[in-house]
Amino acid sequence: MPNDPTPTVALATDVPVRVKPSNYPEPFASRFAGRIKRPLGNHFGLRNFGVNHTTLGPGAISALRHAHSKQDEFIYVVSGRVWLECDTGTWELGPGMSAGFPSGTGNAHRFVNRSQEEATYLEVGDRTLGDDATYPDDDLEAQMVDGAWAFFHKDGRPY
Repeated sequence: MPNDPTPTVALATDVPVRVKPSNYPEPFASRFAGRIKRPLGNHFGLRNFGVNHTTLGPGAISALRHAHSKQDEFIYVVSGRVWLECDTGTWELGPGMSAGFPSGTGNAHRFVNRSQEEATYLEVGDRTLGDDATYPDDDLEAQMVDGAWAFFHKDGRPY
């Protein structure tokens, strides 16, 4: 109901887990065991930005190290500890800490749970059309096409 003024309310952990564990093609998708994403933005019908409630088990990673051309990203740690790995170094983040990644800076990043406990964070990103993502550590590039990610080898061949 687009004109319904009643807010939609949900406990984040009650929002269903994303069915597809990863959008990446193989051989990359299988690297994401231990990552659980709850797409809060989709649950609430948000169109301009996405929000994920993400939990990383011990040893799990958030994503391949990547940078966006047009999408800003923001992370807020809710519980546990994660390690931010990016072009400028590695930082340990705990509850209440946050990190931001402006689009177009080329600062490739990801989060890794190096602890023995689960870690949960909120990730927020805009849904700018025409976004591209680069992956400096992997033979992978991504382009946002008609609202979905299309994946290519660095030589341009599709996956």
